[in-house]
Amino acid sequence: MTSEELLQKVRKIEIKTRSLSKNIFAGEYHSQFKGRGMSFSEVREYQPGDDVRSIDWNVTARLNRPYIKVFEEERELTVMLLVDVSGSRNFGTLTQTKRDMLTEVAAVLAFSTIENNDKVGVIFFSDKIEKFIPPKKGKTHVLHIIRELISFEPTSRLTNVRTALEYFSAAQKRHCTAFLISDYQDNEIAEAGKNNNRKSDLEKAWMVTGNRHDLHSIQIYDRRDAELPNVGMLRILDAETGRTTWVDTSSAAVRQEYHKEWEQRQNALNTLITKTGTRSVQIRTDEDYVRQLMTLFRS
Repeated sequence: MTSEELLQKVRKIEIKTRSLSKNIFAGEYHSQFKGRGMSFSEVREYQPGDDVRSIDWNVTARLNRPYIKVFEEERELTVMLLVDVSGSRNFGTLTQTKRDMLTEVAAVLAFSTIENNDKVGVIFFSDKIEKFIPPKKGKTHVLHIIRELISFEPTSRLTNVRTALEYFSAAQKRHCTAFLISDYQDNEIAEAGKNNNRKSDLEKAWMVTGNRHDLHSIQIYDRRDAELPNVGMLRILDAETGRTTWVDTSSAAVRQEYHKEWEQRQNALNTLITKTGTRSVQIRTDEDYVRQLMTLFRS
């Protein structure tokens, strides 16, 4: 992709997603993801009518007269986008690829963030951390994020969600809102679904992140991730491992087994999401993501 083509694509996504952020998502974002909590500001001498529960007993004992703690509400919010850039994002069979959908969804979230004068940052991950863009404000920063979403190529094509969650928890100490955007083609998810008697490392990492931050899951998938078409012999490439195989899609048993494997993976993912109390939506590449994001914002 040339520089001119990249700029044209960035501009096209900016026009579409910024309009959605302003006209549709701004109010929902502000009401659901505004800054939460209270931060300590100062201590001052107690005055009649002050809440006695706010008395700072250490200062009161030291100065021999009552003092109270004064807090102020935290308004500014930090939003982090954890974006899966593994090989499977390049797959798509209908109107667009998962990569295109992922880019638009992330751009809408980023523009919604700066419309509310909040900071937004991004973690690109495969089975390792590929790139970290620290949280900042402003349109220039968001356009930089969109350019990276369009053009960034990872050094690995595999997926490991746990790696992203562990890095995020270690790097972001202050409470924030996070969106984990992936197709979840992660073998560790399937393995976690088989071990119901103990917590997997992935479940532990997910719970730690969910306890520290407001974590939301957005799954981007294609129709053909879930079901095979009946088109006879079909050569299939695994975008993450590079392995190819021939599949007889005219066989009903083969198509059924393929769909069964998809359902098992989805059940494992849904179980993980339920256990950790994560708010989530699933968006197919040929669907309107606006309705799904509104559902997430209102959940």
